[in-house]
Amino acid sequence: MPKSPGEKKAYKAGIIKGKSLVDEGLPGWFGTFADMMTLLFAFFVLLAALSTMDPVKIMEMANSTGKSLGSKIKIEGRAELEGKFEKKATKLAEVKASLEEMVKDITAEMKESKGDPPVEVTTSPKGVTLEISGDFSFGSGSAAISSGLMKLLEEKIVPQIMNSIFQIEVAGHTDSDQLPKAFQKQFPSNWELSTARGSSVVRNIISHGVDPTRLVAAGFADWVPRDRGDAGIALKTLDKQTILKFNDTSEKKGRNRRIEITFLKPAHHSTSYVGSDG
Repeated sequence: MPKSPGEKKAYKAGIIKGKSLVDEGLPGWFGTFADMMTLLFAFFVLLAALSTMDPVKIMEMANSTGKSLGSKIKIEGRAELEGKFEKKATKLAEVKASLEEMVKDITAEMKESKGDPPVEVTTSPKGVTLEISGDFSFGSGSAAISSGLMKLLEEKIVPQIMNSIFQIEVAGHTDSDQLPKAFQKQFPSNWELSTARGSSVVRNIISHGVDPTRLVAAGFADWVPRDRGDAGIALKTLDKQTILKFNDTSEKKGRNRRIEITFLKPAHHSTSYVGSDG
């Protein structure tokens, strides 16, 4: 039934009135909130634009992260993974236990070939030391590393170094015999020979990716006999006559000819080394 003009007018008025009672769009507070968010965003963008990045601090952060996660050192075109080891030894007791286990493995391998193990683990006030026979490591009057020592360094010793945080001292030692004249042109005395041998081992370790700042090369000639500690003799009391007594047999001389790789206690770290802090 069609509506009369009056009914149509009343119906239209009702629709208009209903529209006025309904809120259109989002709540009124949302506009203020959106404005505040926009202003905050603009504020932080402005802060970022005005800030300056300190490259030194960025490098420190990168180095710190690298020490924690393990870093990759690229040498001679190949990457050496010092970060292969997820957890590095932070206590010398851990290093000592690991070295002793390594020596056991080497001893077992040497038994098969009926040879004497060329390595021994000792401790001193400086730290934990891996002693390696000089006759096993070098030829007579030479600082060139033997193939046996090269293999030992690569397969056994370098992983031990990488798996620790300590600075490493590599020291060469000799017996008291004067070098033959044939060798004196290159090595005038045992001081030069022992230092050259320590340096040779350091160079080899670096070639496998160990951070050079962790390494110290040293040479002591014949002035630190192997068995001085067993005899209760302090270094400061040694004289040439005492040195000769520690070299009066071929067996003693053989023990004195050696390379010592020492994992140094933090108190003996050089001031330039900060590896144990990371």
